[in-house]
Amino acid sequence: MRRTTFRQLEVFEAIARLGSYTRAAESLHLTQPTASMQIRKLTDVVGLPLFEQIGKKIYLTDAGRALHATCREIFERLDRFQMTAADLKGLKTGQLRLAVITTAKYFAPRLLGDFCRRYPGIDVALKVSNRERVLERLGANEDDLYILGQPPEDLEVDYHPFLENPLVVLARADHPLAGRKRVPLKRLAGEPFLMREPGSGTRMAVERLFAEHNLAPRVRMELGSNEAIKQAIAGGLGISVLSRHTLAADAATGELAILDVERFPILRHWYAVYPAGKQLSIVARTFLEFLLAAPPAKPAVPGRHDAKPARGKRSPVSAGGSSPARGRRSRSG
Repeated sequence: MRRTTFRQLEVFEAIARLGSYTRAAESLHLTQPTASMQIRKLTDVVGLPLFEQIGKKIYLTDAGRALHATCREIFERLDRFQMTAADLKGLKTGQLRLAVITTAKYFAPRLLGDFCRRYPGIDVALKVSNRERVLERLGANEDDLYILGQPPEDLEVDYHPFLENPLVVLARADHPLAGRKRVPLKRLAGEPFLMREPGSGTRMAVERLFAEHNLAPRVRMELGSNEAIKQAIAGGLGISVLSRHTLAADAATGELAILDVERFPILRHWYAVYPAGKQLSIVARTFLEFLLAAPPAKPAVPGRHDAKPARGKRSPVSAGGSSPARGRRSRSG
């Protein structure tokens, strides 16, 4: 393998990631014949086929999967060295790979904007997806940091709470319960509920609260996004529980109201999460420090009932490569 060139590994990694010789060549500004030639040379060095083609699709062989994992480790270490060298020069440069659940898209871009203004040399790759997909990425260690509303119980992770995440009950503005004080939780159980998909952190928190009081929400409809839920509420299809952070864009419409319900708001937190023991890059550690030192942020919201504002949480971060966790969750839960 010592006869392997860095360019060959770079071409191989791009093909494995993109699943296409053509797309890989375009991303590396090469011609397709040049990319194919690099893979032929790499295959000769390895002595085993790296790809197999079935129909029009390209798949990694066992040797290819092993080499792909090695390539990712090599490139990650080189990126980390580049960041370390920049840090020694007094600079903050490199790339931050951040994956967040869909609800976090309402505040994460603003945080990233402030962060990038402070560190203009850092590029950010932001992935927004549902909780299930973000947990898959976390399990595969595909990103530097992850923002979740609840740390996973079946993965070994370190996690830091950095911002309160109050969950509030939402209804249409002309709902009969709008404006009433301290609506009993039992009364709420009789309302038709609009819920996110099973596995959603918000849904789990709501179902846990109801179960603690021997109640169960009457789920009328499951919807795949917070925006769809808000539109369904405005259409009079039912009520729901959402993070207060999802409501900033709705403050001026007057279509939605926050109900004053006993046991609400459910006060949770947003967490910065990463695999337990992961050595954070300088850029990732810098962003984590930024999150933990961020000032309180109160989202603008509609409604008749003013829930408690979100407040930032501070947590010390060491000067070393890895940050001490405010919490650690193992597979045993």
